Amino acid sequence: MTNKAEQFKAYLDEKEIKVFEIEELENDEQETVAFRSRMTIEGQSLPLVVIVDKSIFTMIRVQLQAQAQTPENANAIAAAANAENARFKPFKVYTNAGGDLLLDVCLSFMNDLNGDEIYVLFDSIIAYLNGKDGGYRRLMKAVWGE
Repeated sequence: MTNKAEQFKAYLDEKEIKVFEIEELENDEQETVAFRSRMTIEGQSLPLVVIVDKSIFTMIRVQLQAQAQTPENANAIAAAANAENARFKPFKVYTNAGGDLLLDVCLSFMNDLNGDEIYVLFDSIIAYLNGKDGGYRRLMKAVWGE
């Protein structure tokens, strides 16, 4: 486990946060550690992962919808994701090769990882997705064809 992953684990222990499962990826040259949990958005329990490795980058990823993209809604999802990406600086919304709709936030920590900064971004993600005319609702309309 990298020093930054150890720091995040220590942060979680210190704050008595018990909602993460820790997975060290085997035979991974980046020494990636995935801290897996869930986030409740619009009543949905969405998979969340904090990805820490030996690079300067730490990623927060939320799976908004598994297998969201179909041939029928691909253009609508791309347009909605591009609109969200243009509106909100810290978030990148996209579909992966499997058609899952994802939201990423990338942070950089040269040496020391700051757990408080990660938790501030969790709050920002929740506020953005759950807002009055939240990003989650706008994106799901594209998925559902509304």
